[in-house]
Amino acid sequence: MGNRKSPSAGSVADYIAGLPVPLREDVEALRCAILASVDSIGEEIKWNAPSFYSGEHFATMRLNGKVPLQLILHLGVKKSAIARDSIEDPEGLLQWLGPDRACISFLSRGSVAARVAAVQHIVRQWVRHVPARVAD
Repeated sequence: MGNRKSPSAGSVADYIAGLPVPLREDVEALRCAILASVDSIGEEIKWNAPSFYSGEHFATMRLNGKVPLQLILHLGVKKSAIARDSIEDPEGLLQWLGPDRACISFLSRGSVAARVAAVQHIVRQWVRHVPARVAD
């Protein structure tokens, strides 16, 4: 099974192209880091933001909060939980929001580039906990 990128990938690029320049650069860096983490990751605009899936959706960018850029990690639509100690986070990037959600906040411009390796490490682990997509 090859690299499964969403056919709507162009719409993610278009969405990002419409963002203000400083934010656009960080969003694009985060997008590239996520997509490079695991071959099976696809993307689309969902919940009015770039969202990523491997089976179910597992990560969505938040661009309109008090923090300029956040990555919300979740486990799809079915209720489930993830043990906090099952995700190695040596840099302490994860803020747990519940038993099935966590976020990584990027507080300043350029902070994504400094954390690419740590974000990819977390994403690779997180994806292992994401359920396979259920047929419609």
